[in-house]
Amino acid sequence: MAVILITGGARSGKSKRAELRTRAFPGQPVYVATAEALDIEMEARIARHRARRGTDWIEREVPLDLVEVLVATDGGGARLVDCLTLWLSNLMHEQRDWEREVSKLAGTLPRLKSPVVFVTNEVGLGIVPDNALARSFRDAAGIMNQTIAAAADEVEFVVAGLPMKLK
Repeated sequence: MAVILITGGARSGKSKRAELRTRAFPGQPVYVATAEALDIEMEARIARHRARRGTDWIEREVPLDLVEVLVATDGGGARLVDCLTLWLSNLMHEQRDWEREVSKLAGTLPRLKSPVVFVTNEVGLGIVPDNALARSFRDAAGIMNQTIAAAADEVEFVVAGLPMKLK
């Protein structure tokens, strides 16, 4: 079993890299989508991702209960979770205990049989946000990324479509 974390900035090529890594494992890949199509722009974004992936993926839409779907899909093909940052945003929006959820996820990973490839955004490379909510999210994302990176077998940072192996 392998846990791979792929991080990088917006439009860096993270998702394409994650799709490639997921397809390299045997079995039918499972796409675990954490995004919700709440507006027209997000609907178009999701449609572009689906078109690029093709129809050979099993798709699960999971805005909140990530651990449960990883356990339920274990034993089959590799799972691609795109993305942890949106999952975190969903948890915070629903006022769920994101620290407990991230800890639960990290604790579950060693017990899984099938590979998992995570996509996450690196949000801490820019300026300090000017409001408390944005700073809180940036800090939570950093903590989440550190926690999952520690549990991962491999970590890649993608810049301009090029992966750099960190772990």
